[in-house]
Amino acid sequence: MKFAVLISPRDFSDETISMIKLLFDRWNVGYDIASYTKGECVGSHGAIYRPDINAGKISTQNYDGIILVDGEGINSYKLQEFRPLLDLLSLFDEKKKRICAINNAIKIVAKANIIKGKYISTPRDEETARLVTLFHGLHSENQIEMADNLITIKDHRNLEESIGSFLDYIKAR
Repeated sequence: MKFAVLISPRDFSDETISMIKLLFDRWNVGYDIASYTKGECVGSHGAIYRPDINAGKISTQNYDGIILVDGEGINSYKLQEFRPLLDLLSLFDEKKKRICAINNAIKIVAKANIIKGKYISTPRDEETARLVTLFHGLHSENQIEMADNLITIKDHRNLEESIGSFLDYIKAR
C-alpha cells in the first residue's frame, strides 16, 4: 500500500505531516511526499521537506490514495483553485482510490466536486464550510468521516486517533 502525501510549497502543517510519517512508518505504509515545486517545502513551524515527487507526476496507477495536508499554504497558493490538482482528485475518485483531506484541505475536495451527498467532517473555517454546502456535502461535527473512498478529518488535533481510524479503514493495521 502506498500513498501520495501532498503538501503546499510553504506553510503546510508541520504537526500533520510529522504524525502521518510517524504512523505510516510504524505500520509500514509506503508514501511519497509530493508538492508542486522542485525545491524545498517549508512548514508553518520551519520543518523542511524535499518532495519525493512533483505532484504533477502523480498517477493513480502508482498510488492507492492521496492525502491532502492542511495549513495556511493551501490558502496562500489557492490550491482549491488549481485545476490540475482538482482533475487529479477527480481521477482518484473515479478509480475509487482513497482520498484523505485534513482541515482546510477539505475545501480542495469540495472544489473537485467529489463530495455530493457524502458526510464531510467540516472544520470551523468559514470558507471550507461554505464550499461543503455549495458542493452538496453533508456537514458533520465528527472528528473524522469516512464515506466510500473519501476520508475527511476536521483538524490536526487528535490526529493520531484519526489517522489510526484511517489506517483501520484502509486495513493497514
